[in-house]
Amino acid sequence: MPLSGLGSRSARLRAGGGLLLALVLVGAALAALALRHRAPAAAGGLPHTTVEVSPSRCGRGWTDPVPGMQVFELHNTSDGAAEVYLEDPASRAVFGEVEGIGPGTTRSLTVRLGRGTYAFLCVPDDADAVTGPSVRVATGRRGPAAAPVSRHDLIPPTLAYQKWVGQGLGEVVRLTAVLRDAVERGDLPAARTAWLPAHLEYERLGAAYDAFGASGDRIDGTDAGLPGGVRDKDFTGFHRVEYGLWHGESAAALRAPTAALASAVTALRDEWAQARMDPAQLGLRAHEILEDTVQFELTGRTDYGSGSSLATARANLDGTRRVLSVLHPLLTGRYAGLSELEQRMDRAQGVLDGFRHGGRWTPLSGLTRAQRLRTDAVVGDLLERLASVATLCDPRRTV
Repeated sequence: MPLSGLGSRSARLRAGGGLLLALVLVGAALAALALRHRAPAAAGGLPHTTVEVSPSRCGRGWTDPVPGMQVFELHNTSDGAAEVYLEDPASRAVFGEVEGIGPGTTRSLTVRLGRGTYAFLCVPDDADAVTGPSVRVATGRRGPAAAPVSRHDLIPPTLAYQKWVGQGLGEVVRLTAVLRDAVERGDLPAARTAWLPAHLEYERLGAAYDAFGASGDRIDGTDAGLPGGVRDKDFTGFHRVEYGLWHGESAAALRAPTAALASAVTALRDEWAQARMDPAQLGLRAHEILEDTVQFELTGRTDYGSGSSLATARANLDGTRRVLSVLHPLLTGRYAGLSELEQRMDRAQGVLDGFRHGGRWTPLSGLTRAQRLRTDAVVGDLLERLASVATLCDPRRTV
């Protein structure tokens, strides 16, 4: 799954940040706006209200509350960046947020307000959070909200996931030893059979790749950005062995790369007990596993001859399921679409399983146009839904 100049999934996974609450619509930055009270309806028909963002005047300017869809123009009058949440001050449920509002700038927040009490929470980068005045809306149906997730909330699922990864690495070591032994004895057909289970077991550990660090590069690296391409000495790991197995290399030529792979996964397993995953990234990883699947597996960019892209996509789906399983207690009650997401996961699994024929998988090139469109559609649909998981599990400061 290469990104230009980057060889492994650990390098590809993007760090969190800049996520906007998926339950609301957040517009682009609005420039050159003077502070003012609620303006007449804009061209789109929505009322606009300018609200001040600062430690001393958080939420000031909202004096004429109305129900329905509307736009808040959040103007930062302080000398530092801040993020802002619109919340229920009693339950702390968040209706909308905007991150990274720079000093002197204005950003827009579009929400649906209905009967209830609201307050803006201003969270400066280098100061305590401040809650603005409460505002009561008397009528109407309000939009969805979700209780914020804290970093502390994410520690138990992250620890459970880390333990599961440790067990998975033990299985990767076992399966990779089978691959190494087949190459050692010169049985290349057996090696080709053993390569896929070992690689898929590793792929299922998707949310941990960022914690694998340099080991991930050695184990699942590609030739992207390497001057010598597939002949470069730094092209190592599963894909290096895959290339040799499906491009006519001899067992003698593959012994060193396969032994190095087995050594690398063994070292990673042994080091894993000291690894520490970032709890703040767990929800984001659930989204990024399939994001990479769409960008790299379903385009065939990581196929070095085995034709196993769809098998890898299926393993990535398993990896996503595991992350969701440990996050399930946090998502229940926060994500109204959780049940439908799980149903769509089952649907995607059914589609991908349809390309498995015993120990063989249909290569991407063997798909009909209809099959390709359906596969892209079901995985793309999942990707959109998982964006909400990433957003809801993005820890928020409340103090």
